[in-house]
Amino acid sequence: MGNRWRQPGGFREVLQIALPLILSTSAWSVQHFVDRVFLSWHSREALAAAMPAGMLNFMFASFFLGTIGYVNTFVAQYTGARKSHRVGPAVWQGTYFSVLGGLFMLALVPLSDWFFEMAGHDQKLMALESDYFRIYCFLGPSMAGQALSSFFSGRGKTLTVMWVNIVATGLNIALDYAWIFGNWGFPEWGIRGAAWATVVAHYVMMLIFLFLFLSRRHRSEYNTLGGWQFDWGLFKRLIRFGVPNGTQFMLDITAFTMFIMLIGRLGTIPLTATNLTFSLNVLAFLPLVGMGMAVSTLVGQYIGKEQPEIAEKSTYSACIMGVGYMVVLAIGFVVFPTAFLSPFSFGADPEAFAQAWDISVVLLRYVAVYCIFDAMYIVFSAAVKGAGDTRFVMWTTVLLAWGMMVVPSYLAVSVFGFGLYAVWIFICSYICVGGVVFLIRFRRGKWKSMRVIEKDPSPEEQGDGLFEERVAQ
Repeated sequence: MGNRWRQPGGFREVLQIALPLILSTSAWSVQHFVDRVFLSWHSREALAAAMPAGMLNFMFASFFLGTIGYVNTFVAQYTGARKSHRVGPAVWQGTYFSVLGGLFMLALVPLSDWFFEMAGHDQKLMALESDYFRIYCFLGPSMAGQALSSFFSGRGKTLTVMWVNIVATGLNIALDYAWIFGNWGFPEWGIRGAAWATVVAHYVMMLIFLFLFLSRRHRSEYNTLGGWQFDWGLFKRLIRFGVPNGTQFMLDITAFTMFIMLIGRLGTIPLTATNLTFSLNVLAFLPLVGMGMAVSTLVGQYIGKEQPEIAEKSTYSACIMGVGYMVVLAIGFVVFPTAFLSPFSFGADPEAFAQAWDISVVLLRYVAVYCIFDAMYIVFSAAVKGAGDTRFVMWTTVLLAWGMMVVPSYLAVSVFGFGLYAVWIFICSYICVGGVVFLIRFRRGKWKSMRVIEKDPSPEEQGDGLFEERVAQ
């Protein structure tokens, strides 16, 4: 263990990149947690509406976010290969793709009422869900911030990502307090205030990243201004590898959104309890997302350096730390559930909250079972994606998420009339099996020979023109 701390690919190197990303995602985890707590203080209906509306909106955005986020792998592999002049153009291609995403999300605004009418939720809940969803659609153009942040995370400059996220999170929480409850002279907007606070914070974050991206040092070293032109060859490679990543992300989010919508049919109390549980699950999950981003970055950099054996060591180091973190949280969820649920009870109606509390205590035991496998799922899927194995991840997600979670949950609720606890068995099974499948894929090692960037030509290829022909293809 001492050697693993000091060596390349060891704990220290992983933490140097991962810790700022973990703090970044933890900052947004705290923001989501505070947002849900504030809404629970405002009204039980606002809390129940926020999760399905937010997840439905995120479902539509997820394809674009997943594709744009794959810029991180291009930046990492170009950095490892010491082709810094290609880093700026790669980021610009992701930014251009984000324009499509922004326009798509804005086009959904007129459809917000229809989406929740189709879901069949309670009328009062449906009105709140529609407002929240409609405002969240204005986040669309800010997706460019995902590509701009990849410029820093892909190069391992994760402290920058951390500080920008902390600033945006602090702004979001402050605006939540002002706009949900009507403090500091602002009107009381309730759930709409929570949505607008998130929108404003994301635009501020995007503008900060853009300012840093275009700084003089980055313009000269990474071609961040001179590489603004549309590069069809590079854009095609982003589509080739990024679109499966975006599709996988979208299908995963869609599966969870459908799961939430199905639970909404069981009533407001089961939906509120599920939202409480998922809010705590996010508190555990998002730091692991930061670990996964670090794994993708390290794998990409070492693949670019032609050192896949160190990429493999980095992944196992991350897995050891991730599983250890989840074990501690799992024990806490089972032994001390009150400590995690108590913040939601302050300011809430005690009688209305009591039933949701009792159900959430049970659901946290489900989370304790699958969260350890969730760490494996995140780390090993991030590793193979960091090399370019995005199609396997996409098809695995399709088969497992829909075959083991969505379809069985639909049959359980709509056909057989099973209750909430039976439905939660399916989500638990999906995550546990997924973690094992990605571990097996990683151990087989096919990812070690993959690349998303162009390879340097051999002397023979330079002489006979074969390299130019292959790049053109």
